[in-house]
Amino acid sequence: MNAKSNRAAAVAAIITMAMLGGWLYARGDAAQPAPATASGEHYFAFVRSMEGTKPDGDVRLDASDALVVDAELGHLFDYYLAAQGETSLVSVRAEAERELSRRLKPAAAAEAKRLLAAYIEYKRALGTLEKNLRPVGNLAKDARARHDGMLALRRQYFTVKEIQGLFGEADAEAEDTIARLELDMDRSLPAPERARRLAELDARLPASVRAQRDAPMRIVRLEQEVAQRRAQGADDNEIYRLRAAALDTGAAARLADVDREEAAWQRRMQTYLAERKQLLAHAGDASAQQALRNAHFSQEEQRRLGAYE
Repeated sequence: MNAKSNRAAAVAAIITMAMLGGWLYARGDAAQPAPATASGEHYFAFVRSMEGTKPDGDVRLDASDALVVDAELGHLFDYYLAAQGETSLVSVRAEAERELSRRLKPAAAAEAKRLLAAYIEYKRALGTLEKNLRPVGNLAKDARARHDGMLALRRQYFTVKEIQGLFGEADAEAEDTIARLELDMDRSLPAPERARRLAELDARLPASVRAQRDAPMRIVRLEQEVAQRRAQGADDNEIYRLRAAALDTGAAARLADVDREEAAWQRRMQTYLAERKQLLAHAGDASAQQALRNAHFSQEEQRRLGAYE
């Protein structure tokens, strides 16, 4: 990967995080660091890989103190279930239930624990389902078969309302993805009909999902405007203000750091290429060329030189 690609990846990551608040498509499973307690102990440390983290899932009660069954509850379940392999399922379930008791009032906690038990059984059954699926060699048909099997399986463990709460948002996104895949693989469709159906899919997307899918183009447009402003003589302060207005001050500051790193890299590269040109003009051998590389770049950085030499 060359420097331009590295910079594009960094810019995309920073802007996407700013736009989406760190939330992507099907919400990442990575746990977030938690502040240490007064005793200095970590919030959650019953498995080593999760030391210093806190559970995912903003589990809530409604105005009548009833449990809100939504995707956040599923995120909490998944957080604890990710510890399987480091400890037993019995321990995982016990820790999850303790957390539910800590966060919720008794009646809501009992309801959440019932759903946790059903969720664990559902996940076990889902594993069996996936083992028994027989791929037919068509990506769209295979994805549809798995999704349909998963939907049917859920009805054995949850009510319609629980399914909508726990999985509704993810299901809508999965259905959209599969529908687009089916369109892409249907070569019999004329281009106008394909475009019409894609537009229908776009129109059915929730606003939040449309915003996520529009994010890459927003990135492109913002950076195009940055390049145009620089070409017109805009200084670093103007670029910072432009990005801060489009994103936030934190993202603008991180992008400024990327710009500085890129500029420093280009200066080093120009110096290296000038010295390399002189060395080759005097028939410098391979060992001399390697010595020159070592003088300017680390071993990791030297992997990028092929795009410049």
